[in-house]
Amino acid sequence: MYNYKWRLTYSMKKTNPLLILILALGVFGIITTEMGIIGVLPQVTQRFHISTSQAGWLVSIFALVVAISGPFLVLLVSGINRKAILLTAVLAFAISNIVYAYTTRFDVMLIFRIIPAIVHPVFFSVALVTAAQLVPPDKSGKAVTKVFAGITVGFAFGVPLTSFLAEKISLEAAFLFGAVVSIIAFVGILAWLPSMPVKEKMSYGKQLGILRKPQLWLNILTVIFIFAAMFSVYSYFAEYLGQVTDMNGSWISIMLMVFGIVMIFGNFIFGSLLHKSITKTVIIFLLLYAAVYLLAYYAGSYFIPMLIIVFLWGAVHSGGLIVSQAWLTTEAQEAPEFGNSLFVSFSNLGITLGTSIGGWFISRLGIHQLIWSGMMFIVLAFLVILLKSKMTKSNAEKVNVH
Repeated sequence: MYNYKWRLTYSMKKTNPLLILILALGVFGIITTEMGIIGVLPQVTQRFHISTSQAGWLVSIFALVVAISGPFLVLLVSGINRKAILLTAVLAFAISNIVYAYTTRFDVMLIFRIIPAIVHPVFFSVALVTAAQLVPPDKSGKAVTKVFAGITVGFAFGVPLTSFLAEKISLEAAFLFGAVVSIIAFVGILAWLPSMPVKEKMSYGKQLGILRKPQLWLNILTVIFIFAAMFSVYSYFAEYLGQVTDMNGSWISIMLMVFGIVMIFGNFIFGSLLHKSITKTVIIFLLLYAAVYLLAYYAGSYFIPMLIIVFLWGAVHSGGLIVSQAWLTTEAQEAPEFGNSLFVSFSNLGITLGTSIGGWFISRLGIHQLIWSGMMFIVLAFLVILLKSKMTKSNAEKVNVH
């Protein structure tokens, strides 16, 4: 499912089992900080007296910084002690959440979306490597999966809980929840993770060499469009349910939680499909997402049908993460760690693009027409897959001729 080929360079007599959970908690905190903002955009617009499309920059600026800094930083820090990297990253997330809670200026909040975004891809990459190295080789896959599960649990509970706290208590309480999670992760890493200096390091040239493959760039483009298709609408999920379906804040929090919990199950469904055929699974995912969008457009104003649509939406949405990662890394197996950083980077570029275009659709055409921004990116993803299919077929024919 995941194309990680970690090298174990540490021999550890006994690993504290809580340490893997602490790393997963760190991932959970990152997702809660990055995506939790989606569930509280209505409250943010009220606090700063700004439009929905302006508030959307809190989502897109974070993703844009991750997209730009990801691969470069992962390369640059590849020789630094992993414990120091992890501690720095979670501390940046804790401080940023505290600033979100108390700042009265929108520009300050934007700046403190940029700071944690810089260390976001580094934490992911290093946490996964660390998890694999803390256990025996035969258990490294399970350890990586547990840490990666922090993403889905973040969507399932972190995002809706942030929304719930903002609705029932205050926006400050919502952001302080994210800060507390990161502080717990910081204390756990500080107390239990041993010093982990890097002893083996792949050369920059070998890692960068995969960028010479045209097929990789087509896969990257597909990933950008898939994430743009997903997040051009999902970034404004709370606003859509509030304005189109006329749900109140409590119902929106429940819908966010339902969405996230269903994602956990959808993740396993698409994971099993990937084992059969990656290409077919990507196509099935896009077709299902298009169907969900059409349902949301034509039945989104009806309360009961929208409850069912959100359930289906969450199940399909989860597939985008695992399907895109598998699709990109099939062309990056020579340097899997760098390939994973490319996935984190370009998926976030897709989020930036989607959120920005989605905001444009809302400001120009209204919230209901937002769905068509997602449909547009689904069509673009299909076209790139078709182009890659023709290129692969053409190359195969040339090989056969020679």
